[in-house]
Amino acid sequence: MKPITFPEQTTVWAKDQPPYLPLPAYTNERETVSLWRLTWRERVRVLFTGRVWVRQLNFGQPLQPQKLSVMSPFLPEPAYSPEPETFGATGPSR
Repeated sequence: MKPITFPEQTTVWAKDQPPYLPLPAYTNERETVSLWRLTWRERVRVLFTGRVWVRQLNFGQPLQPQKLSVMSPFLPEPAYSPEPETFGATGPSR
């Protein structure tokens, strides 16, 4: 997985700071957004497992809120967003 550039980005964090990867990002006073591209192997793994691990270094400080998404935060929200269907021992439920 690697961070990639995108049209809305406003900065690059850790630019010229080895050993860190440069992080293209949109940043304002409220949030920082970055975009990541998965390798083919990672895509297949996510397809079959439906899981993504998130690791955040907090250096002993309180954890900051995180939100992972496959939708761009720069696009309007869809008018209708159905709740995902879950399956229990007795079959589908909502």
